[in-house]
Amino acid sequence: MNLRSLLAAALVPLVTLGCAGTPAPAVAAPCAPAPMGESPPLSPTTTGTLAQAYHCILAKYAGGPVLNHQVLLTAAFAGLTQELQRRGKDQPDAMLPPLAGDRTADWTAFSTVYQRIADRLPSDPDLRQALAAATMRAMVSALHDNHAAWVREEPGPAPVKEKGGMIEFGTGIAGHSPAEDDPAGAPPLFITMVRTGSPAARLGVRPGDVIRTVNGTPALTDGILPRQTVNVLIGDPATKAPVRLTLHRPATGRTWSVTIKPAAYEGSPLGFSKRLKDGVAYVKLAGFLPGGEKRVFDDIARMRDEGPLRGVVLDLRGNGGGFPGTAVKLVSAFAHGKTIGYLCDARNTCQPKVTDDTVPLLNLPLVVLTDRGCASACDAFSAAVKDLGLGTLVGTRTAGIVSGPAGGFLLDDGSVLELPMRYGLGPNKEIINTIGVPPDHHAPLTARDLSNGRDPGLTKALSLLP
Repeated sequence: MNLRSLLAAALVPLVTLGCAGTPAPAVAAPCAPAPMGESPPLSPTTTGTLAQAYHCILAKYAGGPVLNHQVLLTAAFAGLTQELQRRGKDQPDAMLPPLAGDRTADWTAFSTVYQRIADRLPSDPDLRQALAAATMRAMVSALHDNHAAWVREEPGPAPVKEKGGMIEFGTGIAGHSPAEDDPAGAPPLFITMVRTGSPAARLGVRPGDVIRTVNGTPALTDGILPRQTVNVLIGDPATKAPVRLTLHRPATGRTWSVTIKPAAYEGSPLGFSKRLKDGVAYVKLAGFLPGGEKRVFDDIARMRDEGPLRGVVLDLRGNGGGFPGTAVKLVSAFAHGKTIGYLCDARNTCQPKVTDDTVPLLNLPLVVLTDRGCASACDAFSAAVKDLGLGTLVGTRTAGIVSGPAGGFLLDDGSVLELPMRYGLGPNKEIINTIGVPPDHHAPLTARDLSNGRDPGLTKALSLLP
């Protein structure tokens, strides 16, 4: 979950067409903040929807005021024509029109050609939607921003809270991999977490198990895990297709196959805490949920009631981020009166992010465990700890997926455009996005370590506490 905020933006009048032969409103509605909770039903993505997204990017995106709009239009047209070619529907005059440099006039020229192409297509709703989707995704991808996305999903059942966990759907596994979105990753592909109660857990799959094949084919292609394979491993709620894995367990040398059927299950909470034997509070957080800091503080207070503590180990490995306010409150338990980062606009006017000094100080030494799965708000948290000397980082470099807090904007087809409205910098005004935060002590977690119940990072962390 990201912060949803707004930038002031002017409404730009647009002249567009919807589906073939169906005039759209003369003025495209502005992109409004997406509502929390249930989304409206989906409808076809039209030229008007593309117009909304185009002008929404220019008005709301952090770099919108200085963005070269022709890059967006060129990428969008390339996405359109590539999809036409894939489907054998290319047209002889499907050419990008001349762009004069005016944002509104160039959109009008683009949309006129787009609509002409659409009008000549067979009356096939699936084909038209696929072309519109390819155009939209290419336009958003042209931002090269890891917090920008176009989300168009049929609404599913809302997660239900039960006994501290959530009703989830999938296989229940997460892992370390050299994925397409992590160029620093290296083989092998191995499981780092199995969610309690999940289909994978019920079949005896364990952290440290190496995934060799997925549905009969090698898991890695040229040493990289393709994005489509990631989706298969997680479990597709639309198809509910089973996934057959060949696994290898380093601790025993066993190699075997298992078929996991994605299903609904009551997932464990995204974090837990425990008191270690030597008086250390160990806190595991897989995400920053709103209000999640209260559970951490309550657990540490409970452990303190059991006896003196000599420090806190905060395990953020695999923490994909979440609510920035939770990260700010956690940082604030270790320092007051500090600038913990900056949020900046396209013209480099920056607003400092400061500690919340209403949060009581814990007055305990801190060690933070990080890895390539520590992203977004987790990147920012780690930078604050390192730059301000609030503790020690142990593990591997963080993900560097922290362009800025994103807001969701509702489009007229029921889809949501997610855009960062400001970009983030660390406390020293350094760029963290795409780079990450390096640890003070390198301690990678390997498949063999996990399989044998060893944790070099935690061992190092404990050695650093007084």
